[in-house]
Amino acid sequence: MKENKMGSMEIKKLVTTMSIPIIISMLVQALYNIVDSIFIARVSESALTAVSLCYPIQMILVAVACGTGVGINALLSRNLGLKKQKEANQVAVHGLFLAIVNGLVFALIGFLFSKQFIQLFTNDAEILAMGISYMQICMIFSFGIFVQITYERIMQATGNPGYNMVVQGVGALVNIILDPIFIFGYFGFPAMGVTGAAIATVIGQIIAMLLGIFITKHKVKLVQIHVREFKMDLTLINSIYKIAIPAILMQSIMSFMTVFMNMILVSFSTLAVSVFSIYFKLQQFVFMAVSGITNAIIPIISFNYGARHKNRILETIHFSLILAVGIMFVGTIVFQLFPEQLLYLFNASEDMLMIGIPALRIISISFIFAGMSLILCSVFQALDHGKNSLIVTLLRQMIILVPLTYVLAHQFGLNISWISFPITEGICCILSLYYLHKVKKETINNLDNEEALLNG
Repeated sequence: MKENKMGSMEIKKLVTTMSIPIIISMLVQALYNIVDSIFIARVSESALTAVSLCYPIQMILVAVACGTGVGINALLSRNLGLKKQKEANQVAVHGLFLAIVNGLVFALIGFLFSKQFIQLFTNDAEILAMGISYMQICMIFSFGIFVQITYERIMQATGNPGYNMVVQGVGALVNIILDPIFIFGYFGFPAMGVTGAAIATVIGQIIAMLLGIFITKHKVKLVQIHVREFKMDLTLINSIYKIAIPAILMQSIMSFMTVFMNMILVSFSTLAVSVFSIYFKLQQFVFMAVSGITNAIIPIISFNYGARHKNRILETIHFSLILAVGIMFVGTIVFQLFPEQLLYLFNASEDMLMIGIPALRIISISFIFAGMSLILCSVFQALDHGKNSLIVTLLRQMIILVPLTYVLAHQFGLNISWISFPITEGICCILSLYYLHKVKKETINNLDNEEALLNG
């Protein structure tokens, strides 16, 4: 069998070649999210508000999909590093099973509870109707995104991130093409507004899912997925979720943070909620680039953890931190210099600019700190220290950030409240570096360094 490049390729080249396709695919996904909001903003402010209120639930859905994918990715990579082919195959098959189960659970939740969720924020009949329609469609057909992400993580774990770029790129392109057709009613289709945006979203996800299945079956040779060989192994599922649950909670916390932030901001105006949603869509271009690196290094570190290559793990960590700081520095400069131009993409009114410009400038001060924390949290996950990741993320997204924002907003006003982001990220970056020191001492330095033995 062909040797897995994650155990042999030079680290800088490996991290770069693994990261770039994932970054490109994530940036394409971020572009879709922004284009989607740009089109919806041109329907009405109410339409943008409706979709903004649904966004936290979409984030939870993606958190479960991606978090489960982290568990699949890490465990699959580790078994490949240990040369346990049969076990690796079973991880992949169980991942597909979990994707289908999760899709069914979210479909049921979306069908039964969409109205109750939107009513937490508004009783406006127009916003309520649009929000319910958008949320139900996205959740009932969520099997597409669950299965798609599972196959993407299998591709990453086997050292084939380029296929991720193809899968996500095609799905996002389909979304972008269908959005104006379904939203505004072109080529004989009725103008469906927010409902049309939701339909375009799920069609893109299902097409990406089908492409992922096809590519994995015909191009990925390190893992074989045979559904007939599936036999439920609760111990294996437990092992996947031992890694996945901290990752799910880490990403879900952001969703809950958004809900609580919306509750704080709506007391000022619904426009403040829209500004915060726009910020999230814009910052995805910066954060998704770093997330591409985190997605790449989890299988690299997991593989070399299984193979007990200490030096390769340390080099991966250090190089990834340098890349993340560089990306976040560029993002900070863009947000500092061009906040008005970024907001104009969303038909920003003068009132929106008054809220949005200081928000973008102040929050972006936190980017470099956040980038370092994101990288280190992924390192902790890959090395079975998911608890550290969970603690840092809880502090970043909830325990410090939300109460601090509430206090600053009510004591000093909306514009000052955004300072809570750089304060929170600075504290959590320091904590992440402390945890890295502990993980090096407790785990990494205790590995048998096979490279040193070979050279010595």
